[in-house]
Amino acid sequence: MTTMNLTPRQLQVFQLIRQWRTAHGYSPTMQELADELGVSKVTVFGHVEALVTKGAVTRDPNKARSLAIQDEALPPNEGDGMSFPLVGRIAAGYPIERVQDNETLRLDEVFGPVRGQRGDMFALQVEGLSMRDEGILDGDYVIVERRSTARNGERVVALLPNGETTLKTLFRQKDGTIRLQPANEEFEPIIVDTCSVQGVVVGVLRRYR
Repeated sequence: MTTMNLTPRQLQVFQLIRQWRTAHGYSPTMQELADELGVSKVTVFGHVEALVTKGAVTRDPNKARSLAIQDEALPPNEGDGMSFPLVGRIAAGYPIERVQDNETLRLDEVFGPVRGQRGDMFALQVEGLSMRDEGILDGDYVIVERRSTARNGERVVALLPNGETTLKTLFRQKDGTIRLQPANEEFEPIIVDTCSVQGVVVGVLRRYR
């Protein structure tokens, strides 16, 4: 495979093209890429041309949906352990179900923003056991989508009025207050008039050794 030196924005465009082709079965237009990234069409065109020059994608200038990923292209951070061979699916007590040998599990696709959303992602290491009953343990890493709003029942990183941050499940109550609910009966819920949502948890990572 060929490794390339892509800028962060070029890598983002490359990944978006690949994800779009996987989800829709065809390539995005320049305007669709621009809309997804929240930039101008001219900016996207420049990034795509750079990808073409570096051999990451091909493009037919006479066709609107001609962007194609070069099979041998491998951006540098795509060979650094962020993807794993997906060899099957397993449930307790049942044999493993084989899948195609060429399938992979990509962490950026599992934990990345939902299509149409542009939230940045970040990780936090958990301290304490207040979310134990939801399977979030001391020392785990939570993957968080940076957002300023959340729905009832979503696990959020919240900034409290006293300046502290906490990981809890958010509920808006009828009296206008906000309840930040732990998942451990040893901890009391936090009731506040207001708080600032820093992000919403989309996944948990744990290392056993």
